[in-house]
Amino acid sequence: MKRVLISNRGEISVRISRTLRELGIQAVAAYTPEDEQSLHVQSADLALELRSPRGYLDAEELIELGRSAGCDGVHPGYGFLSENAEFATACTKAGLCYIGPPASAIALMGSKQRARAVMQAAGVPIIPGGDAQTLDEAKATAARVGYPVLVKATDGGGGKGMRLVQCEAELAEALERTRSEAERAFGSDVVYIEKALTKARHVEIQVLADQYGTVCHLFERDCSIQRRHQKIVEETPCPRLSPETLAQMGEVAVRGAAAIGYFSAGTFEFLLTPEGSFYFLEMNTRLQVEHPITELVTGLDLVREMVRIAEGEPLGFDSVTRRGAAIEVRLYAEDPAHGFLPSPGQISLLRPASGPFVRDDSGVFEGARVSASYDPLLAKLAVWADDRAGALARMRRAIADYAIGGIRTNLAFLGRVLADPDFVRGEYDIDFVADKLGALLESPSIDPETQALVAAAAAVAFQLDAEARNLAPAADSPGLPPWVRAHRSTLKW
Repeated sequence: MKRVLISNRGEISVRISRTLRELGIQAVAAYTPEDEQSLHVQSADLALELRSPRGYLDAEELIELGRSAGCDGVHPGYGFLSENAEFATACTKAGLCYIGPPASAIALMGSKQRARAVMQAAGVPIIPGGDAQTLDEAKATAARVGYPVLVKATDGGGGKGMRLVQCEAELAEALERTRSEAERAFGSDVVYIEKALTKARHVEIQVLADQYGTVCHLFERDCSIQRRHQKIVEETPCPRLSPETLAQMGEVAVRGAAAIGYFSAGTFEFLLTPEGSFYFLEMNTRLQVEHPITELVTGLDLVREMVRIAEGEPLGFDSVTRRGAAIEVRLYAEDPAHGFLPSPGQISLLRPASGPFVRDDSGVFEGARVSASYDPLLAKLAVWADDRAGALARMRRAIADYAIGGIRTNLAFLGRVLADPDFVRGEYDIDFVADKLGALLESPSIDPETQALVAAAAAVAFQLDAEARNLAPAADSPGLPPWVRAHRSTLKW
């Protein structure tokens, strides 16, 4: 391949562009009018505008753009059309090499119900569950597996289309709401029921396979720290996974991938119980958001491997060595104190963390405008160290160094997660954030002396601003920040 269209936006488009250029391949970005000034457009060798109101979801226009630009390949990134079998098929028919798995595997894993059946036939352990097309059917399934249960969209993903049900009285409303959300998000209102496992960890296995039947796994990632079923912190190794269980999970993932004729990068997601049992959740037939930590501990570039595999090259290895530990946090434009609501706006200040073994996969720059139209993910901050303690210390430092202004973010919230004693000990599960939300949202206490210093600094800034506008503020001006008014006796105008 000489020129590849990236049918995506944001940080993942920027990240893919970098590897393509290292491979001597021209990166072609697609963008909507709203994204014209975005970093992913600036990072590409060529950028083409999408006119369709469907934007990055318009497969036909994306393929036409790729062909008109002389592209010979397409990388879908994640999200949007990355797990759309019809898009993969259409790319191939148009003469564009699809940098991802075969459309047949995408289709098989695209329906959670179908994926469960295929994996069960391959000997992969699945969570007890069943159909829920009618209320009576849902009641029967829930009674069989036992409450609590999860009502889940068959075509869902990304934490959407999912409701926890504690008892039968909650079931009817949960069915209705999940169907409605699934229809809006995925175009299908088909749902099913799974047993809700308590105190479980969300552990996934990264696999890589070529077109000649060689499949290997690249170890695990613990993704249990989530808000509203969306991952926000990931780490590898999992701090509570025995070598024996890891070997079993890896073998199961390799077997599952082989059973569906899979090639390219993919991820098997499991729930791990405190007793060490694990159960298949789903397979993501694409590059994962959290892939950087696997790259940090293995030394592999997964985008490069995807390109090589798509071009028909053999994997070249059937096992990989892991070294050290890595942690990733997802920086979102959102307000944790108000239900994690998105916080669009213009970034007035951006000073990313840096230093040895610190990686910032960002899709924004100082002055960039964060849109309300897309996922609020701004960047993925990842670190590596010789062991977990070192990685944790490095990540805390990186979060402390990171500065972003103009919008609200979850940066301070992430810092409190990593400082929590249970997280430090590795004692956490998928309910960690929900169980500790009150404490994680609390602002740290500030002693009176520090308050006075902050007030004085605020006063200076306020006075300079006032002087710049030819104003003469009084110390008790209502425009002064509350801390300044509280300490106005220390101010000297």
